[in-house]
Formats: sequence, structure tokens, C-alpha cells
Amino acid sequence: MAIDHPGLDSSWQLRLVLRHPAARRVRGVVPTPAARAAHGGELRLTRRGRRVVAALASVVAIGMGIAGGQAVAAGPTQALEVVSYTVQPGDTLWHVAADVALPGEDVRDVIVELQNLNALPRAELTAGQRLVLPAHR
Repeated sequence: MAIDHPGLDSSWQLRLVLRHPAARRVRGVVPTPAARAAHGGELRLTRRGRRVVAALASVVAIGMGIAGGQAVAAGPTQALEVVSYTVQPGDTLWHVAADVALPGEDVRDVIVELQNLNALPRAELTAGQRLVLPAHR
């Protein structure tokens, strides 16, 4: 039910809303579809919403500051000196890693390092394959 009133903007209607069959009628002012379209659905933040956005921005800024500080504290990394090795028939990654490993170093850790260094998805090698090995171990 629309009611015209000289004090109301023509884009708004006074609507009667029935909340519950036994409840009394409640009046509410709601925008018409034309008024909603005219506003273009623009976003308006409440005071609480602005505070939430500011708090989230602060958390992100603090997190980036901490991460950036750790990167600066770590300093530049030194380039790893490497040598190239051609896999021979019968070679396994375990044998290559055992030859490269320092005394007392776990060969499994060296295997993981070699897999990462050479982008190997598995520990299988083929004859003629070229591997990059750390030069000074």
C-alpha cells in the first residue's frame, strides 16, 4: 500500500508490514525499486565497518612489517657454487648423495637437497641425465 505524503520524497513509499498474523501492523519506510536503482547499490560503511576495515588494514601492515624485517635481517644469501655431473649406468641418487655428503651428514637430507636443487620429482635417475651438485661439501 503506497501513501503519498508531501513531506516524503516520491521515491520512497510508506509500507505496512505484517510481521505475524496475530501481531499488530508495523509501519516501515522502504525505498522503491526505482530509488534503489538510482543509488546504484553504492557501498556505505558504518562507523563499526570503518573500524573493522581499519583494524584489518593495521593487522596486514604489521604482518608485512614483521615479514619484511625478517627478510632484511636474514640479509642477502650467497650464491651456491655447483658442479655438473652426468649420471652413469647403475648410479642411484643414494650413491650420488653419499659421495657428496659430508662426514656424519645424513644421506637422506642430502637426497632431499639434491632433489630440490635439480627439481627431481622422484629419486630415480637415468644414465646420461645431468645433475647439479654442490661444489664445496
